[in-house]
Amino acid sequence: MNKKGLSILMRTKMRPSNDPSKLSSFPPLSNEINQMITDPPRKQRSIDDSRSNFSASGNHYERNFDIVKESMGLAISLNKTESLDVVLDDFSEGYFSLSNENRKKLVTVLAKEYDLNRIQVRELLKQYLGLELRSGDEGESSNVDDENMFSTFYRIERNLRQALKPTYNVLFERLNNHPAGLKFLSLLRADILSFLGEENIPSLRALDSCLKEKLSAWLSPAVLELHQITWDDSASLLEKIVTYEAVHPISNLLDLKRRLGVGRRCFGYFHPAIPGEPLIFIEVALLKNVAQTIQEVLLDVPSIPEHEAACALFYSISSTQPGLAGINLGKFLIKRMITLVKRDMPQVSTFATLSPIPGFMQWLLSKLASQSVIAKVDNMEQPTGGPGSAFQENLLEPDEESMLMNSSLGTYAGKNGMEVMLNLLTSKNHEWTSSAELLSALKPPLMRLCARYLLQEKKRGKALDSVANFHLQNGAMIERLNWMADRSEKGLHQSGGIMVNYVYRVEYIEQYAQSYFSTGHIHASSDIHHYIMKEPEETTGSIGEEHTLH
Repeated sequence: MNKKGLSILMRTKMRPSNDPSKLSSFPPLSNEINQMITDPPRKQRSIDDSRSNFSASGNHYERNFDIVKESMGLAISLNKTESLDVVLDDFSEGYFSLSNENRKKLVTVLAKEYDLNRIQVRELLKQYLGLELRSGDEGESSNVDDENMFSTFYRIERNLRQALKPTYNVLFERLNNHPAGLKFLSLLRADILSFLGEENIPSLRALDSCLKEKLSAWLSPAVLELHQITWDDSASLLEKIVTYEAVHPISNLLDLKRRLGVGRRCFGYFHPAIPGEPLIFIEVALLKNVAQTIQEVLLDVPSIPEHEAACALFYSISSTQPGLAGINLGKFLIKRMITLVKRDMPQVSTFATLSPIPGFMQWLLSKLASQSVIAKVDNMEQPTGGPGSAFQENLLEPDEESMLMNSSLGTYAGKNGMEVMLNLLTSKNHEWTSSAELLSALKPPLMRLCARYLLQEKKRGKALDSVANFHLQNGAMIERLNWMADRSEKGLHQSGGIMVNYVYRVEYIEQYAQSYFSTGHIHASSDIHHYIMKEPEETTGSIGEEHTLH
């Protein structure tokens, strides 16, 4: 093993595969590494590691809360530029020395005591509303009079704009100009989001909204650097790729090297203020056709010669900074990546994903469970029959119901097809996946209901599924559902093993993104619409009509 491989192996806490039998050809990690599975979750561990980097002295004792609060006040009010860096360093280290409870307390102080001055805002509004705007029919007036009148408006409007800026903006802007300050702000927002998850505090919500707006501006594509990550990059960077990979965990060094080797690409967005650490990265497989299973991407050896590739498949997009949640860096990364691939490999004409459907099984099990409860209530209220509840819905077609009832045995049996399906999908160790008969019975309803979930189940007018919403707002269309595409524990738990191909048609990306943003319209192939037995919506430019993926 070379020095780089040894370095990564010793430094990285790699997560073992959920299905070791499929990775039997890979050299196993050391026992010491495998024993690390009892560590905290990877994302939380990376946040904690990042916080510890702010402590230059390496001391981890908790500072006095009032001292850190005073340091924060100085960082906002101090005018001496030569002392500001020292104060900001002191505040950053002090903040992360605090317990979680005291950090929440300090952030609440920041949100409330350094908010905007509403008394001043109200006074300026009174002045503004008290001004009279002369109408055009009141006689001619000189240009001098007009300028004098409007100068008062301009002055009050300028003062209003200034008064509407919260005082904590000063802290954010100073930290952004401070070495390591942008990283600190990202970690600070991760804390704020965590606190809001525990309790919805309006002042913290306003603080988060302001910081998110600032970060969005500071992380514009103009200042981000696109870098192709290869095996030749530093061990510390490759360690971060292993640590932050959120979709398909990297199992060992051979797995990592394969993802960065021939027929594969990995691109990351970097910011000069956070050197050596990608904010987001995307993994790409160069293939002849769009893959239907994740095994084709992760396990097939060898890769095809790159000059034979006709498809660039995005199979993993991972954000490394929880504090940047809601800031869509992925949209710009995908567009830049498409441009680069088209430039270097003009023969590649298809840009698609092989994506998880993380919310499908949760949605489906909730629907099945609720229908079971409704059926029991109806039976109690109307034991002799009669019309059921208005909320009752049979999720299954008649032929699907028959197949499930005929296939169910023993512990999977139920009073109806939905009850059988619920029993099967909640069975221990996903036992249904080992039976060809049960797989055959479950495939039609699961594929149909998955299409319904992606196309019709929405939240605030947009796709309910988070991954679907991400790709649709970036201008993709839903192309194909893939049965048993991910048989890992995670894949079965999230979506019953189903994965979806989204396709980015370069000439339609902006059009699709705009229609989804303005009306919530979801572009999909005729194959997808066929699952839910409806006339296909507009499929202009749909690859599905041309059967390119088959």
